[in-house]
Amino acid sequence: MPVYEYKCENCGRFEQVQKITDAPLTTCPKCNGPVKKLISRNIGIIFRGPGFYCTDNRASEYSDRAKEDKAAHS
Repeated sequence: MPVYEYKCENCGRFEQVQKITDAPLTTCPKCNGPVKKLISRNIGIIFRGPGFYCTDNRASEYSDRAKEDKAAHS
């Protein structure tokens, strides 16, 4: 389940584990004060599959084009 970040007007920032389908919190679980859902700046994105790692091979067309460009600029 994702972790959402909220800001309480009284307590400050806190995180809450919620389902994606859950409605956003409107009150703080500690003080029952009003809260606002924050847009997180730190998003953990994981790229999986071919083409996302430096050890993967590129298409041969890319290698051929890179050689041509290098030769043209020499």
